[in-house]
Amino acid sequence: MREAYKDHYKKFGLNVVYYRKKERLTQLQLAEFVEIDRSHISAIELGNVGVSFDVIFKMCDVLRIKPKDLFDFRDE
Repeated sequence: MREAYKDHYKKFGLNVVYYRKKERLTQLQLAEFVEIDRSHISAIELGNVGVSFDVIFKMCDVLRIKPKDLFDFRDE
């Protein structure tokens, strides 16, 4: 991952956390639904890894959101 985009990865991860908690899911539950390891969910939420479109689309199905919601980076 490029250092220049690190902030975007972190904001994406915070959005995953927000919508996961809104659905009252643990990292493990989301990971099981998306069919990835819990540690991968953790890394996504921390902004430490990139995410494939397949994972994004599955997460959106589980979280009942649109992909654009995960990319809505609000200014803090």
